[in-house]
Amino acid sequence: MRREGWLPRVVMLAGPWLFVVMLWYAVRESGLVKSELVPSPAQVLGQFWRMLTTQRLWLDMYMSFQRVVLGVAFGIVCAVPVGFLLGWYRPVRLLVDPLINFFRALPPIALIPLVIVYFGIDEPAKVVILFYASFFAGVIVMYEGIVQINPLFIRAARTLGATDGEIFWRVVIPLAVPHMLTALRVSLGVAWATLVASELIAAQRGLGAVIQNASNYFQIDIIYMGIVCIGLIALAMDRCLRSATARLVQWQERITT
Repeated sequence: MRREGWLPRVVMLAGPWLFVVMLWYAVRESGLVKSELVPSPAQVLGQFWRMLTTQRLWLDMYMSFQRVVLGVAFGIVCAVPVGFLLGWYRPVRLLVDPLINFFRALPPIALIPLVIVYFGIDEPAKVVILFYASFFAGVIVMYEGIVQINPLFIRAARTLGATDGEIFWRVVIPLAVPHMLTALRVSLGVAWATLVASELIAAQRGLGAVIQNASNYFQIDIIYMGIVCIGLIALAMDRCLRSATARLVQWQERITT
């Protein structure tokens, strides 16, 4: 029984990745694209091992990871209270919502010249770009979640004699936890998607810098390698957050069942 339950799970986890690798090889061998422009997975893996052992690729991964964590941490710390205000107070939402959507629509890469003017070209500038991207993504998710909280829970608490403070701390905050975690996941994804743009600011180390340097010398296999590294690290962080979310909101599953 244990073997029968283990095998389908392995197939489900490995199947999509095997399909992607096979499709990758098929595109390379089909002749639709020059083979020089599409390195094989083996070439990309070889470059990963070479750079990991000889060019300190682990340091590039660490620097990018650090920048993303700092940008997302600052962004979420600011986004959660702002999202609460927008979601809980409708007049505030009507007043501020156009501004939030205006700035959210601005691509972070367009702000790089201004960020350089105000913050220079060191680490703070890179973190600011990631903060900007994650903050607005987090605010949108947060206040949409607060708006969608079922008012029946609040009415039930008032019927039982709860004060406004008790309703906020014992009803609204617990119901908002899933939305906070969702905002964190969305912000994390947006920050990784913005990483290369943030590392345009004179970055010497980082996966974005690796990709940019490789593009200058037309090293396609290294570009692929950097992209795959970004995707895998982002996937690992997202899986960790999903696991933490499942533990923190177990009560929510009991309510909905």
